[in-house]
Amino acid sequence: MEQEKPWALISQVGGDFGYLEELADLLTQHFQIVCHQELLDNPTLHGPRIQVLFIWKYFPAAEHALLRLLPSLKVVASGGAGTDHLDLPFIGGRGVKVANTPGVVSDGTADLAMGLLLASARKILEGHHIAIDPKTVHMPQSLMGVEVTGSTLGIIGMGDIGHRIAQRSCGFQMKILYHNRTRRSVEEEQAVKASYCERLDDLLRWSDFVMIAVRLTSATAGLIGRRELSLMKPTATLVNISRGEVVDQDALVEALRSGTIRAAALDVTHPEPLPRDHPLLRLPNALITPHIGINTNNTARRIVEKMVENALAALKGLPVPNEVRPQ
Repeated sequence: MEQEKPWALISQVGGDFGYLEELADLLTQHFQIVCHQELLDNPTLHGPRIQVLFIWKYFPAAEHALLRLLPSLKVVASGGAGTDHLDLPFIGGRGVKVANTPGVVSDGTADLAMGLLLASARKILEGHHIAIDPKTVHMPQSLMGVEVTGSTLGIIGMGDIGHRIAQRSCGFQMKILYHNRTRRSVEEEQAVKASYCERLDDLLRWSDFVMIAVRLTSATAGLIGRRELSLMKPTATLVNISRGEVVDQDALVEALRSGTIRAAALDVTHPEPLPRDHPLLRLPNALITPHIGINTNNTARRIVEKMVENALAALKGLPVPNEVRPQ
């Protein structure tokens, strides 16, 4: 019966921050749903019965004030691999488990990473604008990109997403370098013909494309700054699909304007979206997408399914498949 389902808090159905109808249906199969605004309108009624907080696209934000309205909360199930938006010690201190969905986002994010790399290298967006411009009467020969096949790709962060980017780059016969907190096994390196760079500086100096795929932590915030950009080739492209805070954006603007590097392709910025007068938005050699690494129907469905799986396990007292504990 409907009233026997556990109660869960979500952002909303539809709208800019909500679930598509078909994704919300996956939740309502297992849970009684309360939308964020409903909770705020009547916290006394809804707060005590909510046991699950589902976070989708960072909403509803797991702020301290919100969590204090949920005395029966058992688990925060967040969609996506990152947990930098969660205060893990505070949540854990309330006896609440936290789970994310790392594996299911990897293919979609890796696909977009390669799409950004290719679009920037071959000036696909510029070509599109020329092709549809009503003033265009001939195709310019000056629209020259850079070769991807046989180039060197440096991957910073060889986790699951980084490894899948490496798998895809093999199809372009790219030479793959990587820098990671821990070195991958010999078998994993051989599978994608990757070479380990113990020093990040070496990877930056040798790569034609630098791909950032790290998690945002205190150690990776500001990882790429003015000094690191100065080490890159003037013909190199920086691709970021991790978090905007990993790159010093002021230094990046300076590097793109001065020709220190050729181009940047970014699926993430800080903040998101950027202020409409931000200089990155006016640079012809900066390609920016609005954090759409996981935006495919299949990936979104798998994320929600994994969120449900994690939440149900927590409520049943079973091991949570993707539990995240404070470091």
